[in-house]
Amino acid sequence: MTQESAEDTQQLALFLAAGYEANDTVLVNESLRWQINGEPTDGSFLTLYHKQYPYPEAPVYKELSMLPFDSDNRYMAKLVEDQAQQRLLFLKGAPDKVFAMAKTADPAFDEAYWTAHVRRLSEQGKRVVAVGYRQETAAEITDQTFEQGIQLLGLAGIIDPPRDEVIASLKEMNQAGVQVKMITGDHPLTAKAIGETLGLAPEIKTVTGAELDGMTEAEFQDAAVDNQVFARTTPKNKLDIIKALQAKGKVTAMTGDGVNDAPALKRADIGVAMGISGTDVAKDAADMILTDDHFGTMSDAIREGRRIYDNIKKSILFLLPTSFAEGLIIAFTILMQQEMPLQATQLLWINMVSAITIQFAFIFEPAEAGIMKRQPRKTGNKLLTKHDCWQMGYVSVLMALISLIAHDWLLAQGVSETVASTMMVNIVVLSKIFYLFNIRTNAPAFSKASLTNPKAFLIIGIMLVLQLLLTYVPFMQRAFHTANMDLTGWLIAIASGIIVLLVTELDKWLRHRRTAD
Repeated sequence: MTQESAEDTQQLALFLAAGYEANDTVLVNESLRWQINGEPTDGSFLTLYHKQYPYPEAPVYKELSMLPFDSDNRYMAKLVEDQAQQRLLFLKGAPDKVFAMAKTADPAFDEAYWTAHVRRLSEQGKRVVAVGYRQETAAEITDQTFEQGIQLLGLAGIIDPPRDEVIASLKEMNQAGVQVKMITGDHPLTAKAIGETLGLAPEIKTVTGAELDGMTEAEFQDAAVDNQVFARTTPKNKLDIIKALQAKGKVTAMTGDGVNDAPALKRADIGVAMGISGTDVAKDAADMILTDDHFGTMSDAIREGRRIYDNIKKSILFLLPTSFAEGLIIAFTILMQQEMPLQATQLLWINMVSAITIQFAFIFEPAEAGIMKRQPRKTGNKLLTKHDCWQMGYVSVLMALISLIAHDWLLAQGVSETVASTMMVNIVVLSKIFYLFNIRTNAPAFSKASLTNPKAFLIIGIMLVLQLLLTYVPFMQRAFHTANMDLTGWLIAIASGIIVLLVTELDKWLRHRRTAD
């Protein structure tokens, strides 16, 4: 071995030891699986050390003093003593910070050479960490410790390649109109390279925390909207970015796992903490916790949220017309001073039994096709549009008119009031069943989209059985004032439902045509 190679080997050993010691993360092997308790960057230095020295072998140093990582200083250090009682100060952190210390210790330090290496590694999407050391005589680390500078040992380029499912999720979220921004303490070139790999946007714009600090409030707000990557940021920058986006009318969701993320998680409209790697402080500040720590779960959550929102709206559009129709029947009967066609128990049956039973179909209703290609709703938009209100209105009137006309026609044919009342109940319920097929999907009811929810047909079958029991079982007839219906009555009830379906489907077709134009 030559003298030069021996020096390189000694330098590498010192580099590995410094990265291992200037560290507050723990690497453990539990159930034949390696895990870290702390920061991934620190964990990578522990892993690097044990690739050279078998686990659990560790440097033989006695810790004297420790300076934890701080987002303002952007470095961490540890003062140790070896077996010969020689004291060493190990340090690792942001290259620009460590280079400045190296320049102080050695005015001939070639900063341009090392900066070029940092740039090359950063452009590859690697997080670059500089490692240094110095012999020390003090017994603890103070503010004056680093005034004498440091000797640079080398650079480490660290990369955590994004998983394929993360890239796919980001693409889906972008299609859904969700702008994903990355806030990091990494070098701007590193952050930009990662953003391009992830596909955050067709063109990645980057701004640093220092640049944000020098902006006016208006400039800051514009920068928060226009940029996708925020590099070299502080915890205060994170909070300010959330505030700026909200000031611009944006609904914000913030993901984080550390103590420093807590203020931003609390401020965001939706704070999302990591369930596995997240600290208790972050979890307490968050509104939602990802139990698997997979960013792709966010995309699933957005899809599920949109599905639930759609189904809540469908439930409202389904339930209210029936209630309004009953109200119109009662109001019209009172105005005409006629005998009430529906008994109180029949109204309860329509509102409680049939409505609740049929509504179960929406619980199992799958997401609409293309749900993740829709743009987000604007902040402040109402749940129901003008057309929704118009649709509920005309469906209510249609159900009420058909029910009243059929009821009066049967009475004119000499049918008893009980039979006519029974048929009115069945007209309302069957109209609801047919109307369900219109409300269930934004696609035409006479399409494959109507077959996407098999449980809906099971629920409809249960409801039809309940209607038969209501109509023909004696004790049900006594409780709900119903009577046997003949084939004509059932045909009228079915025809009434078909009319409601055809009218609402015609409205849907016209609406789609206007939208396409």
